[in-house]
Amino acid sequence: MAEALEAEALLRDRRAVRALIADLAAEVGDDSFRIMHVCGSHEHTVTRFGLRALLPRSLELIAGPGCPVCVCGTSDIREAIDIAKSGAVLATFGDMMRDRTPYGSLQDAKQEGADVRVVYSPLDAVKLAAELPDRDVVFFGVGFETTAAPVASLFARELPKNFSLLASFKLTSPAVAALLDAGGRRLDGLVCPGHVSTIVGARDWARFPADYHMPAVVSGFEPTDVLLATRNIVRQVRAKEAKLGNEYTRLVRTEGNLEAQRMMRAAFEVRPAFWRGVGFVPGSGMFLRGEWEGHDARERFGVHHEPQGLDLPKGCQCHRVVVGDIYPPQCPLFGTKCTPQDPYGPCMVSGEGTCYIWQRFGDPRVLRDFQERAS
Repeated sequence: MAEALEAEALLRDRRAVRALIADLAAEVGDDSFRIMHVCGSHEHTVTRFGLRALLPRSLELIAGPGCPVCVCGTSDIREAIDIAKSGAVLATFGDMMRDRTPYGSLQDAKQEGADVRVVYSPLDAVKLAAELPDRDVVFFGVGFETTAAPVASLFARELPKNFSLLASFKLTSPAVAALLDAGGRRLDGLVCPGHVSTIVGARDWARFPADYHMPAVVSGFEPTDVLLATRNIVRQVRAKEAKLGNEYTRLVRTEGNLEAQRMMRAAFEVRPAFWRGVGFVPGSGMFLRGEWEGHDARERFGVHHEPQGLDLPKGCQCHRVVVGDIYPPQCPLFGTKCTPQDPYGPCMVSGEGTCYIWQRFGDPRVLRDFQERAS
């Protein structure tokens, strides 16, 4: 325990952070860099520790599609609401409760009498099904690879017959590739998500140096982690190189967690999936395989809704925040009509949402800066 606390203190050491920031300022010089990360936890680190206010203004750290709640389509949430209103027990993570759709939210459904329960792991939902053998229990699973892996492990055991899964799982790197393929955005490098990479491995990001000539560096979640990964990218760009890096070697292996990958392949098949604010992304969705049809909530309850348009409330700019085209304060609803206490758009709902993080932890100097740019 003492060793772990000592290691954490080192990763947050002010002198180390200041030295890295000074080093980055010298490396950046008079040039400009736009570096994207795709993880809500990375945005939390960047914003909470005020890194944008400390780094050169010409070095942009941009949040990409790294919040699974933000990109979960309202069609999926509508399916969950329909299931809950049918009389089943609908279990899900707390972040999903307030995510609004034109058809209401799961919180609304609960207030109207539906049996919607917050759980802290998918195993809690399985235990709930065992405790309520006369009720259908559905787990509404939303997340990226880090969440999909433990859900996939459920299918390596015998499940209660009354348990089913409403799957809304997504693969991260295909969404980043889709953004680059769409064009119109200048990015100089990627800070790749550490949590996801513990499952898929650093190698999952190798396509970006190989196919897009873009440096990609897997990072942990402490300030020094993010700064080291950023410096690695800046140095690569300066040297006109594009390599795969792994700054998070204390947890991430090149090949990832092979057993988790095996269980995910056994439980899920990969198909195109809809990302709210982005659209359909090829090869980015994980859906239950046909052999698990008896535990597939969509088949059991006959719920199949198609996404519509950008899938956002009127005036909401989450689609531009999610793809890194604007910063949260550049949305006219930010902090006024849309707040963490009363979220209007999906990026303000979850603790991993970029708008939520900026509203909760944003440095006033940075907030004013971007609000001025927007005006």
